[in-house]
Amino acid sequence: MVLVPCGALDGGGSTCGREGLRVFLACGSREAALDSELTERVAELRRKGRTPKEIARVLGLKPADVIPVIRAIGAQAPRREAPVAGCWVTEHWSDRLSVTGHADWPGVPPSESVADESGLVGVLVARDTGSTVLACGFLVDVFCLGVKDTNGPKTLDRRKLPDFTWTFFSAWSNLSFVPAPLELARHIVFGAVDYARTLGFEPHPDFARGAALLGDWAEGSSDVTFGRDGKPLYINGPRDDTYGNIAKLRQAVGDGNFDYLVQFPGPGY
Repeated sequence: MVLVPCGALDGGGSTCGREGLRVFLACGSREAALDSELTERVAELRRKGRTPKEIARVLGLKPADVIPVIRAIGAQAPRREAPVAGCWVTEHWSDRLSVTGHADWPGVPPSESVADESGLVGVLVARDTGSTVLACGFLVDVFCLGVKDTNGPKTLDRRKLPDFTWTFFSAWSNLSFVPAPLELARHIVFGAVDYARTLGFEPHPDFARGAALLGDWAEGSSDVTFGRDGKPLYINGPRDDTYGNIAKLRQAVGDGNFDYLVQFPGPGY
């Protein structure tokens, strides 16, 4: 089988897409002779946490043409992930969410004493890179906006990882943080990003840089149901385009299908 991703005419009038890239896949075989430029572009975008649909849009291809390339890359060059040096989440991450299965995850079921109603969850992942660690913290709005901010990724002396961890989670002064499996971190972070995108919101621009620390992800596969009790709740921040975000929610789900809490800055802001 020969797949020739085609799109708009290029500058020379060719019928192939703007990248002029071709993929040749042997029918019935896992071996693939991949156009090197296309392979590198797809691999780079995957490392940045982009989904097959997003990669296809960037390259001017169809998702159906990109997915075989992603699979072939994985089959030909298995990735060696750095060992996980640590993974933590805020203890009450699952408040007002629902989780299918995973009774062994910390925070499942939610604590009876709800300590936070902001929907803001902290996730921090660190990978062992030898004499140092590579760490990234994610500020996740599980009610609406997905990944709002990141701290990192940063290369640290491993002796400084505890200080980095405590500093990151100090933003939740009334909550503790607990060790967590990497699988849980993926379901929270990537799952919240998937959910936010259905509402029209993209993650923080630096998200792609830290996403690789979380490992692979299949879009739409989270076992966590996001939104407060399954319904989007938008709580604005000081730097938000508040009315623009509300307009996005109206367009995505319609009036009456989301809630919002608008906080106005006080005097002297």
